[in-house]
Amino acid sequence: MKKTLWITIFLVLGLSLPPFSFGDWFLDLEGGGVWCGYNDVRIPADTGTDFSLCDDLSLDSKVVFRLRLCYRFHPKHSLSVLYAPLSLNAEGSIGKDVFFNGVTFPAEMPLQALFRFNSYRLTYRFDFLNSRRWRVGVGLTVKIRDAEIRVENGEKNSSKTDLGVVPLLNLKVEWLFSRNLSLLLEGDALASPGGQGRAEDILLAFQYHPGERVALRFGYRILEGGADVESVYNFALLHYIVAGATLSF
Repeated sequence: MKKTLWITIFLVLGLSLPPFSFGDWFLDLEGGGVWCGYNDVRIPADTGTDFSLCDDLSLDSKVVFRLRLCYRFHPKHSLSVLYAPLSLNAEGSIGKDVFFNGVTFPAEMPLQALFRFNSYRLTYRFDFLNSRRWRVGVGLTVKIRDAEIRVENGEKNSSKTDLGVVPLLNLKVEWLFSRNLSLLLEGDALASPGGQGRAEDILLAFQYHPGERVALRFGYRILEGGADVESVYNFALLHYIVAGATLSF
């Protein structure tokens, strides 16, 4: 399912107010570079060794992309599906033994690590404000998290995977401050009441609207979150510089 979800096609009913007007469908494409703020790991959470994929190892920067397809079935109601793959590699050596997921990796030996965090999301949003200058909406996202952290040194390896469903709150605020330019704040976020986990994926971007059916954007995205439970401690912060386009048809 996770390998075919990104080709799911869905519809969107457009608005009549230019330049926010769209057709029945829209396709949203985004790409850019990502780099690490922090990525702290301890697996298991109670007995594993603390180490950082960013500080103790060197985590590669990478060009990434995401794809969203949407259907607006009412001027204020929409459904969307997002495919956002993410896979980063790290390497280096650590000056202490690393006990990770049941395997001990000796100090100073070259290590390779993989941080994979693929995201598949279904979002419903209600745009309660929809004027010529403003569009503001809130909604609910159901996220499928397909995650893995793997460590190896050429002689041994260990991998911790996690496939789960996470509910998130969705927010979109768009302000058309000139005829063809808008400021967009959009994302999903939620924290657990007990503090065991959180997730934030937020975009702030300027958009240029050359016509009613095209919007081009450039901005900054932050992806942050993780979990502190018995089996896993992992919190990561990733920064993105992104460019994208929304095409309506």
